[in-house]
Amino acid sequence: MTHEIYKNKKVFLTGHTGFKGSWLALWLQELGAEVVGYSLAPEQLSHFNLLDLKMKNYFNNINDQVTLEKAMMEFKPDIVFHLAAQPLVRDSYDDPITTYETNVLGSLKVYMAALKANVGAIVSITTDKVYENKEWLWGYRENDQLGGHDPYSSSKACVELMTSSFRKSFLSDHKMLLATARAGNVIGGGDWAKDRLIPDLVKNANANKTTPIRNPHSVRPWQHVLEPLHGYLLLGEKLLKNDKTFSESFNFGPHMTHNLSVGEVWKIAKEHWDKINIQVTENPEDTKKHEAGLLKLDIEKAIKYLNWNPTFTANESIELTTNWYKAFYLQKSVSTKDDLKKMISRIKA
Repeated sequence: MTHEIYKNKKVFLTGHTGFKGSWLALWLQELGAEVVGYSLAPEQLSHFNLLDLKMKNYFNNINDQVTLEKAMMEFKPDIVFHLAAQPLVRDSYDDPITTYETNVLGSLKVYMAALKANVGAIVSITTDKVYENKEWLWGYRENDQLGGHDPYSSSKACVELMTSSFRKSFLSDHKMLLATARAGNVIGGGDWAKDRLIPDLVKNANANKTTPIRNPHSVRPWQHVLEPLHGYLLLGEKLLKNDKTFSESFNFGPHMTHNLSVGEVWKIAKEHWDKINIQVTENPEDTKKHEAGLLKLDIEKAIKYLNWNPTFTANESIELTTNWYKAFYLQKSVSTKDDLKKMISRIKA
């Protein structure tokens, strides 16, 4: 069985009610892990609620240090996957204080709680946006300069710097291994956060509306949500095996040929649901909230050292995602477990 090391392992998962966290919670349970989740309570319409996962939940903020430490100490996990975050670029302009408090101080509190609970491994999730983006044509490597124009990107770059300091300051003579994972733009069913391309496309299609698009030529490293999750699991395996060489950062994204513009994503999604339509808009307010126009990741490190590879093409990822939402809106069903089965069959092949 792929990822068999997780069978009967105790996994503490922050952000488990979110988009990526709910997919990871399901996968870990399928692997036979005992999962405890710590996150804000889910929105009424959420992937987590649709899955109806049977697990112990702590519905709290990660900045509630007392509750966080108590939960970690009670469970005594083998590994922590830290996904809880304020994940939206545009929201970070509106509330930068909460963004930095959640992403930087919240991550530090997770690390400190894990240290007190004598946890052996942490996989901490940041983002591809931690790099000082110079709009290069080539992909950023893990040793490239960190930065961030907007508060969200900057906060995640701060997490990377804080994590490096934490390793040197507290883990040089401790058993706990700590790695960070930087993933590109993630798509897949069950994401209803605002300002997400495909969720907006399908939601408006269901309501017979067009979707306003700000930057149709912006290029991103799109990938299905299961792709980076596979990478996180592989990275966690190395840490659980006490391989200290993996206590560092790894990129997870598509091959360069699968980086697509917003306009190209829209066209592929429309092939699978012809009700999808867009309207390019020019709102002067949008220019005040900078977003990168070109961002690519170099994934050779994960390919070479983790034996990880993108599984779905960009077209397949967009097809899976569009069809998930189409089934949800038209048939009142979801294909999460079917999509996971497809992923598992690919990585076993």
